[in-house]
Amino acid sequence: MEEIFVSTLKQSLMITVFVLFMMVVIEYINVQSKNLWAEKLRQSPFLQIIIAALLGITPGCMGAFTVVSLYTHRMMGLAGLVTVMIATSGDEAFVMFALFPGKALLLNVVLLTVAIVSGWLVHLFNRKSNIKKEVQGYVIHEQEYCKCFTRHLIVPQLKAISFERAILLLFILLFTVMLLAGIIGNSEWDWKKITFLSGSLFLLFVFITVPEHFLKEHLYEHILKKHLLRLFLWTWGAFIALHFIQTNIELSNLLQNNSSLVLLSAVLLGLIPESGPHLLFVTLFSQSLLPFSILLANSIVQDGHGMLPLLAESRKDFVRVKAINMLVGLLIGFILLQFGL
Repeated sequence: MEEIFVSTLKQSLMITVFVLFMMVVIEYINVQSKNLWAEKLRQSPFLQIIIAALLGITPGCMGAFTVVSLYTHRMMGLAGLVTVMIATSGDEAFVMFALFPGKALLLNVVLLTVAIVSGWLVHLFNRKSNIKKEVQGYVIHEQEYCKCFTRHLIVPQLKAISFERAILLLFILLFTVMLLAGIIGNSEWDWKKITFLSGSLFLLFVFITVPEHFLKEHLYEHILKKHLLRLFLWTWGAFIALHFIQTNIELSNLLQNNSSLVLLSAVLLGLIPESGPHLLFVTLFSQSLLPFSILLANSIVQDGHGMLPLLAESRKDFVRVKAINMLVGLLIGFILLQFGL
């Protein structure tokens, strides 16, 4: 039992660091881009759908949050909102790219296509209320410009190091040492180990050089506290559950011989506006215990934390979007399941 816990812990830690690397890169892009183009979306429903789909397939929740913000400020309609929630897979997308990058890319291409088609159909049936009445109250964190490398600030920041910077630096330094010592990861130097080392060195550079505001607000508060710990615990739990499923022949047969029931469970679980529970389907698929159709159906319905801001402001819109996505997920999943996919 101890060996199972240790091996799954190491595997989960590797995935968590990979996710951290991708999140930091995406956060860089987010804070240095301003939504100056957002106003142009009002006059073009098709452009709204395309932009929403592209934002949706961006790993993480920021794309979904952006579209919710545009929706609540009358810059995007219901079609765009449905599109982004179908396209997005939340934080689970990071894990999929870590476990099966090729199939994850295929999944995102399919999600992009399904999202655009579904969004356009919603627009055709909802022309009269394409842009909803403005909702006030919830405000998405504004994406301000950040000069992320200022040479003369590096040494003073390290001399008066904050608690948040110390935690992040300690974490990535320990990971790098364990990686170099062969405690985690492959013992031999293959492309995966080189990639992880390069990523950890990049994170080390970022944690040393970025200004205090960016480090505290974007890296520590947003990524570490809100996403990373929860994602690590859910990933670890999913791997432990996967081990017991694989060693239980009856349970494995139950999953493989009751695809329709598992499909329904995947769609219903996708209604939860939370990143984490869906990782069970990701890990099961990674071990060939689930078909592609079920993972796709779950990915269509679930949207990580993307719907939480909308739930806080309009439960009616939340239910409408979830209902549409559930129908799309069930339909697409059932059709592909009949073709043995």
